[in-house]
Amino acid sequence: MKHYALALVLALSGLAAPVSAAEVGDDGLHKAAWMRDTFLYLRDDLEEVTAEGKRMAVMIEQRGCIYCKKMHEEVYPIPEISNYISENYVVVQLNLHGDREVTDFDGESLSEKDMLRKWGILFTPTVIFLPEEVPEGTSAKDAAVAIMPGAFQKGTTLDMYTWVNEKRYALENDEDFQRYHARRIQERAAGQN
Repeated sequence: MKHYALALVLALSGLAAPVSAAEVGDDGLHKAAWMRDTFLYLRDDLEEVTAEGKRMAVMIEQRGCIYCKKMHEEVYPIPEISNYISENYVVVQLNLHGDREVTDFDGESLSEKDMLRKWGILFTPTVIFLPEEVPEGTSAKDAAVAIMPGAFQKGTTLDMYTWVNEKRYALENDEDFQRYHARRIQERAAGQN
């Protein structure tokens, strides 16, 4: 009887299952609603996303990645984060070991795995945040305004997406991401949002 009561309490409290985690596709990667399937011609993708008034990010993941799973089950489903990404970003997903052809901003076309090797990507998940315009002859990695390698908790993840979206990387001040994030932690602790 006690076991049934405990199971009922866990189920009702939401501790028994993750919050609306993203589905897993045939390629073994998580698929969130804010991800977009494209022809992976990154310059065209960026132009389309910018015309929509959003920012573009490239998310690199791989099948079986426990940290990708953690992000998609524990962080990205949080409404504050998923809504922020949906409203402000379009995310293009690449597979660290994938074979789809990707055309970089510099015009070079390679398989996903070869492109990510070219960019020096070693960890999953990694999110590459792009500017609204990329000069000719520049790769996505070289054009990036920020790169988030690894899995992070809610505050760090939301702060990174916000810092990029607000173009704080371009502001003429001393508030780099670490200072911005530290300030936001203090504000949240003080109940200032």
